Amino acid sequence: MPERLFDEKTLRKLERLSLIASRVRAGVMKGERRSNKRGTSIEFADYRNYTRGDDLRRVDWNVYARLDRPFVKLLEEEEDLSVHLLIDASGSMDWPRDGETVYHKFTFAQRVLAGLGYISLGSGDQLTATALGETNATWGPSRGRGHALGLLDFIAGLSCGGQTDLNGALRAYAVRTTRPGLCLLISDLMSPTGYQEGLSALQGRGYEVGVIHVLSHDEVMPELAGDLHLVDVESGQGQDVTVDVSMRDLYQRRLLAWRDEIGTFCTRRGIHYATVETGNPWEELILYELRRLGVVR
Repeated sequence: MPERLFDEKTLRKLERLSLIASRVRAGVMKGERRSNKRGTSIEFADYRNYTRGDDLRRVDWNVYARLDRPFVKLLEEEEDLSVHLLIDASGSMDWPRDGETVYHKFTFAQRVLAGLGYISLGSGDQLTATALGETNATWGPSRGRGHALGLLDFIAGLSCGGQTDLNGALRAYAVRTTRPGLCLLISDLMSPTGYQEGLSALQGRGYEVGVIHVLSHDEVMPELAGDLHLVDVESGQGQDVTVDVSMRDLYQRRLLAWRDEIGTFCTRRGIHYATVETGNPWEELILYELRRLGVVR
């Protein structure tokens, strides 16, 4: 996946972006990288893209002369944003199973994860990426674009399957992490145990939380018809149903109500919420929708 993930045009767009945390609770992290306080150590650590408001004395003008783009030098004590990217690796994300990757939920989620991770590393954030599933694989924390290939290799090696207690996984993550910051969850939210308690647990630990709700096109607009035996991809339990026009209309009304319920919960809790179908380009989610929500700038 890494070699096919970014074309040059998309890469340049991502390099100009940063992740933003505007509501991280004071006192639970060292600070945000755009605060007025700066590191005092003289030990050079890395570069990040210049953003409006940065001290011009921190710009490396030699690099600017070579690349015609401004970069800011980070020192060892430079305050940065802690970014936590979580991807749902449960069996329901392995859909559809016809071998076509265009609409595949987990493939789409991997690309979004890689795009957000690339932005975060390029901005000098401290990044941790975690797959919530049977293994809870974790990469990081790391900082700096020099770790981008390692991140892409990690993401390419992920797989999904089995059942995931999303509430339990989020609560456990909130407890075991030591530096809260911006936390973005990429998931279809199809967990029998729900998601609300887990998201609330993250907020209780001081995280600013965002949810990227991923559904495949055929989950939103199913083309099923007739007498069918449907099987849950995670539990293996089956259900006989008859799908006609009225049943399809009922399904779509309930799907819209479910999305509205999630959106209402997130709005009341101050959680960023973006819903996306896998038929849409993944980069548009980052470049437009997450910008609109104020998560990306």
